[in-house]
Amino acid sequence: MSHAGEAADRLVTARNSGRPVSWRDVLPLDRAGAYAIQDATLARIGPSGGWKVGASGPEAEPICAPLPASGLLTTGARLSSGFRLRGVEVEVALRVGRALTAEDATLPDRELAGAFDAAYPAIEVVETRLEDRKNSAALAQLADLQSHGALLIGPASTVSLLSVDLKGVEAHLSVGQQISRRTTGGNPAGDIWRLLRWLIRHCADRGAPLLPGQIVTTGSCTGMVFAEEGAWVHARLPRLGEVEVGF
Repeated sequence: MSHAGEAADRLVTARNSGRPVSWRDVLPLDRAGAYAIQDATLARIGPSGGWKVGASGPEAEPICAPLPASGLLTTGARLSSGFRLRGVEVEVALRVGRALTAEDATLPDRELAGAFDAAYPAIEVVETRLEDRKNSAALAQLADLQSHGALLIGPASTVSLLSVDLKGVEAHLSVGQQISRRTTGGNPAGDIWRLLRWLIRHCADRGAPLLPGQIVTTGSCTGMVFAEEGAWVHARLPRLGEVEVGF
């Protein structure tokens, strides 16, 4: 069995058992190896319902991970005690309106916006299958679906997709009665269209082009906050809507 297959088996076992795996046991050599582990993981747990993409800065190369379809949930869902980390982030999500090829990455913003047919407020629940995630290598986290746990999606917005600008998005996040956060332009990637163009090319090269109905999330607007077990989490993006999740 390949290293990717062995690493995926370890991650899936950790996912199913709730017993984390040493990050050193799933560490790939490079990003290509991390993406191979992602693909092998999805082959074992079920189809992708979309993608998460983000970048640490406006000039940084983006990174991505597929979103298991089983983890795409509607607002108001309550998640089981199997979530140990319970990190939450507020994000802007888009729905793919038509199949996209590498050539679509060259479209101007206005035409590219037309390839997506809805925008949503979303909460990504950050989870890990790794021991000592805080001190684990970034490539191990990337292999572990970039620490994706679940995605909560609010109602579709009527906002013009062309007007969605990560540099100006206002986001509000409350976690129980203890934590409240408000940010404007908090997504470090800055340009949503640069992220989407990169993802379109990446997915086409990976043999998994973006398909109609898939959801694409575009990185955290608030940074990550940790929820206590039993907490209720509420997020609001003033121009896009509201979304919530309970633990």
